[in-house]
Amino acid sequence: MTPPHLDIDGLDADDVPHLEHAIRLAFAARDRGDHPFGAILVTPDGTIVEGLNSVETDRDPTGHAESNLVRVASASLPSEIVAASTLYTSTEPCAMCAGAIYWAVIPRVVYALGEDELIRIVRRHDSAPTLDLPSREVFARGGRPIAVVGPVPLPGAAEVHEEFWIGDHP
Repeated sequence: MTPPHLDIDGLDADDVPHLEHAIRLAFAARDRGDHPFGAILVTPDGTIVEGLNSVETDRDPTGHAESNLVRVASASLPSEIVAASTLYTSTEPCAMCAGAIYWAVIPRVVYALGEDELIRIVRRHDSAPTLDLPSREVFARGGRPIAVVGPVPLPGAAEVHEEFWIGDHP
């Protein structure tokens, strides 16, 4: 049963532990010096594929958690399995990652921290700006529906960002 404080349309009780997993990956990415984002893909049989942000460690501005996850999942799983899976992410996918999710034919996305809240955090810390384009808008321009659930207010989703965007981090 989903906790009452998380009565969010489309959110299942099984979604919460998967989102918590993605948030733990965001902390792991931050701890190794990357931007604090993590994502997982959960297949129908429960197989989990992980993705962490690698913008700094790989010196790749496209190394976002979701795009890295799509690359790994697409290389390691049959396309019909990817197309039947759910992607969970610590923070709402940016426009680039939403495009990768769309092209991978992933039918469902669940995220913890909303892009609007991330923008508030990043702007408050006077760091690099984010792209203010909600994933739902990107997905709505496609030719097939993608179920989107979020934001889901979980402990740690904002916390992983709070101290990161201060100082020397791009």
